[in-house]
Amino acid sequence: MEKMVNIYIAGKQYTVPDGLTIMNAMEYAGYKHIRGCGCRAGFCGACATIYRIKGDTELKFCLACQTKVQENMYIASLPFFPTQKKTYDIGETKPSQTVMMELYPEIYSCIGCNACTKACPQGLPVMQYIAYAQRGEYAKCAEVSFDCIACGMCSARCPAGITHPMVSLLARRLYGKYIAPESGHLDKRVDEILNGDYDALIMELSEKPADELREMYNHREIEK
Repeated sequence: MEKMVNIYIAGKQYTVPDGLTIMNAMEYAGYKHIRGCGCRAGFCGACATIYRIKGDTELKFCLACQTKVQENMYIASLPFFPTQKKTYDIGETKPSQTVMMELYPEIYSCIGCNACTKACPQGLPVMQYIAYAQRGEYAKCAEVSFDCIACGMCSARCPAGITHPMVSLLARRLYGKYIAPESGHLDKRVDEILNGDYDALIMELSEKPADELREMYNHREIEK
């Protein structure tokens, strides 16, 4: 017989098989995911979850699709957090020292509590990349925040009201458009596509059966 554990969802107790993820355990308990369920692979940030183990005062943060249930786990989902996203034209927005002050001035109210970093289910140094954004070091901000999945957990815990995912997104956009070196090989490939160099190959692939395409994909050469 499977080992069972007791969990609490919205304050109600359920007994579920040990080893399930929080997401699967909720489904086992009868919940239907309307919100808070996306890729199920830890990439989309839709299943941000807060939990606490009975007897432990520490709040913990995770993605429900990646975290397994524990005995006496009290679970609260945070499928959406209303972060403030400013509207701007990236073609007109330059990586100046003042652009963050103009769009996200709240980052300069950071009190250094590090709650954002502690809340990040990806383990990112969130407070650090906000510091980079404050100083206009957009390349560093983009690099450190690259794995952000915009779940909003950091913003939910921030006493200064900072919208960390949107700040990091702006930094990555500025880096990609204005700071990163141009990709010569990408420009070359685009020119080849526009020139029709791959039209015959695309036509050939489109006529292959799905099983053959799947086999080709599974055994493709992957660039390291």
